Amino acid sequence: MAWLTIRATRGATPTATSTCLCGRDRGAVGHRKVLALIADHDTHRYLCPLRTTQERRNAA
Repeated sequence: MAWLTIRATRGATPTATSTCLCGRDRGAVGHRKVLALIADHDTHRYLCPLRTTQERRNAA
């Protein structure tokens, strides 16, 4: 449901995008911002409304 794409070509500034089926679409440029987006993406995977709803359905 959620995808994280990181591009870090040697010698270039790293970039990253975080997208999800719930509508999330975020991007980052630069080392610190990419690292922050990675952490935010990981958190989103547990808080995503689509994932939460699906887990509740599976538990029922």
